[in-house]
Amino acid sequence: MALLNFRKKDDAPATVDPKVESFLQDFSIEVMPRTAEKVEDFRAILPAGTRVYIAHIEGTPIEDMVATAKRLAADGFNVMPHFPARIIKDRATLADWIARYQGEANVRQALLLAGGVTTPHGDFSDSMQLAETGLFDAAGFTHLHVAGHPEGNRDIDADGTTANVDAALRWKNDFQSRTDAQMAIATQFAFEAGPIIDWADSLRAAGITLPVHIGIAGPAKLQTLIKFAIACGVGPSLKVLQKRAMDVTKLLLPYEPTEVIEALAAHKAAHPDFNITHVHFFPLGGIKTNATWAQNHGGAAAVPAAVAS
Repeated sequence: MALLNFRKKDDAPATVDPKVESFLQDFSIEVMPRTAEKVEDFRAILPAGTRVYIAHIEGTPIEDMVATAKRLAADGFNVMPHFPARIIKDRATLADWIARYQGEANVRQALLLAGGVTTPHGDFSDSMQLAETGLFDAAGFTHLHVAGHPEGNRDIDADGTTANVDAALRWKNDFQSRTDAQMAIATQFAFEAGPIIDWADSLRAAGITLPVHIGIAGPAKLQTLIKFAIACGVGPSLKVLQKRAMDVTKLLLPYEPTEVIEALAAHKAAHPDFNITHVHFFPLGGIKTNATWAQNHGGAAAVPAAVAS
């Protein structure tokens, strides 16, 4: 089976695959303050009520993060900012961030993660420590998502195994019984359906019942994907991209996630209890380009935030 799909930019399928349409319902997308600034009107490109994650990169002022959250919330989107443990100095800083998001943007959702910083800036080094503060529960957060890594994470498991990542997910799975917030796993992006399915099935076999929001890279130039895959430590998928890059004809065409989405959608249709419940897009080739692709393939924000997992 081919791993990647290439087509002329902005081409839409003649008919929408109902399995893909179902799989893309209530998709989410990730932005940063600097990329959000380039979008004149999110309401023109995203379905109303779409969950929008706001990535907090080291060095981004909290004021910029909150301003982006406020803008998106005012436009009717469900805002889920990142809380990267290693760039949060202490409990007081965490409480201040939560208060700012709630006071200015009525945020009630958060993605808790360690963050891409090697050395913690303060008291926190992982998302479990953030969760254990109890501040999110006290503030009435309705959704807490945590990070997942279908291809492992060398920053956490330097030996190439998934031992520490798996142990962290087991802890987070147990933590769901101690919070009123709905929890889910939002993953790093990957490009190949087979290993994604195997990873998701392995979670269930290990008793991890958190629903999975699978990370998918949106349409982009192949060179762009390779750059981000290297930066994000996407190992096996990077090898696939590098192999494709050897073919000049494919190097010049934009990548689209059609085949990986179709394969996952078909698996979901055949196995309704499959624990991947949502698609989370990383718009590496542009927010508008990704949003257009998703909607051309049937994606919509069909489930209100109050009941979405």
